[in-house]
Amino acid sequence: MRLALIDGEHYPDVTKWALRKINACCAVFLGGREKIGSIAELERELGLTVFHDDDYLEAIERAIKAFPIQEVVDLSDEPVLNYEDRFRIASLLMRYGIVYKGADFEFRPKMFKKLLNKPSIAIIGTGKRTGKTAVSGFVARTLKGIANPVIVTMGRGGPEKPEIIEGDKMEITPTFLIKLSEEGKHAASDHIENALTSRVLTIGCRRCGGGMAGFSFFDIVEEGVKIANETDRDLVILEGSGATFPAVKADRYITIVGANQKLDFIKSYFGPFRIGLADLVVITMAEEPMVSEEKLREVQKAVRRINPSADVHTTVFRPRPLGPIEGKRLLLVMTASKEVVKKIANYLEETYGVEVVGMSSNLADRPKLREDLKAVGDYDAVLVELKAAAVDVVTKEALSQGKEVVYMDNEPINVDGKDLKSAIVQLWEDLKRDGYEKP
Repeated sequence: MRLALIDGEHYPDVTKWALRKINACCAVFLGGREKIGSIAELERELGLTVFHDDDYLEAIERAIKAFPIQEVVDLSDEPVLNYEDRFRIASLLMRYGIVYKGADFEFRPKMFKKLLNKPSIAIIGTGKRTGKTAVSGFVARTLKGIANPVIVTMGRGGPEKPEIIEGDKMEITPTFLIKLSEEGKHAASDHIENALTSRVLTIGCRRCGGGMAGFSFFDIVEEGVKIANETDRDLVILEGSGATFPAVKADRYITIVGANQKLDFIKSYFGPFRIGLADLVVITMAEEPMVSEEKLREVQKAVRRINPSADVHTTVFRPRPLGPIEGKRLLLVMTASKEVVKKIANYLEETYGVEVVGMSSNLADRPKLREDLKAVGDYDAVLVELKAAAVDVVTKEALSQGKEVVYMDNEPINVDGKDLKSAIVQLWEDLKRDGYEKP
């Protein structure tokens, strides 16, 4: 069935003419009174049910619940809807798996498949470098004593076939990672980082291409999910990649929002789709120099407006070295900006009694990274995130000079007086209580 979106900027006989062409079963009135009388009169003239509300999204949802809508056709025009309005509608319809089309556009969602035979939590983001892998690792560490999780990732550097890393059994050393790199593998892929930081079983998959709403063009996640189904783990954590996430239905969603992102990317386009899925929203990087207090308030306000039922946590990241660093002279290498790296260096010196003698923010830029490494003086150990060129450039260079390599995790810390760890445990308890949806 087709639902039509109509307005009062068209004369009713013109709207009726168009409705016949698309064979609509009902309509939602969006606004504009220039060429119509009352809504009741319009409904009688059109000869079908017309839903309306001060909030047009509420009206669309009522229509969707009243009729088995498969497609929404937008017959409205300026000035009733602007670009932001249409993306809000597209975000809503994407959640319901309904096609949204207009005169010169069409959004056709991928269907979420229910493939998992055990409880699941998806961790998705509104963009790249928002901290999904860090939060995924934090969730796994928080729950592994009570839920025994497995993480399924979908990275742009992931393996061609699903790869299992037994993080709970094997030791992941710099030498081991160098060996993977020399075999032509991306040794800093998300599933390896998760296995290292959380010490849980991980399954790495690859994906290519990302659509506007967050679906990939190609991926092998379904194969990874099949392997996860066969494990003895109690919980599957599905980790997205950048702004992309698996088209696999999860029982609960955690959406990561970077406070430093453009506000339009959060409250407009398909940001509301990703945020609207969430049971728990984690706002990350909520501090200067990444974001001002005023901008942070705007981000928080936008998230709560889009999804008022979600549990929202505001956090910052702090380094968690995965090996002893006390008293060492450190070379610090990260993907963050220079200002953030300086802030992290100060934190490390104050917290661990180290001396940061060199810094690079170019972990994701190999040519500049190599220049930084040449320019640094003597140091005892390199502290580096397991991302981007951490293995093939940083680890390789450090080991060749006989230096120690210590990898670091980024731990989310609440700055809002709340407790993210308790919220994650509660999410799991609620999932166990409510049960999970079987395939």
